[in-house]
Amino acid sequence: MSLTVEQKLEIHELLSRAAYAYDERDMKMLEASFSESASFTMRIAGGDLVGPFEGREAIMALMSGSMNDQTDVRRHVVSNIFFDNNNPETTVVSNLTLMATENGVTQLLTTGVYYDTVVEEGGQWCIRQRHIDLDKAY
Repeated sequence: MSLTVEQKLEIHELLSRAAYAYDERDMKMLEASFSESASFTMRIAGGDLVGPFEGREAIMALMSGSMNDQTDVRRHVVSNIFFDNNNPETTVVSNLTLMATENGVTQLLTTGVYYDTVVEEGGQWCIRQRHIDLDKAY
């Protein structure tokens, strides 16, 4: 799919908003980042596939459960964003650097790669399918 520069910028902002929303625990903004029928999977350090979590509600339950277990402040840094033009759907690949600060100490938790399929719904871009490969468990 051929995208305009404006559409690519909107998708960049979508990925940034989703990361920011998680870090700030803004559930409304995070929820708006995913389509109603979204799915989410992950693989940690080459292990077994986790998921799929099907539907926005299941994804939000996963996210809020993870947040409830965290005592630190998380920062998801999304970078090296590019579009996979070999796919008929709008597929975006990006890197994740996940840092956490607790008791005044900041540490790198993990890195990874996001593979997102995004769609435009109601004039807004949202994530329809997200897979993340994490380089190590944290």
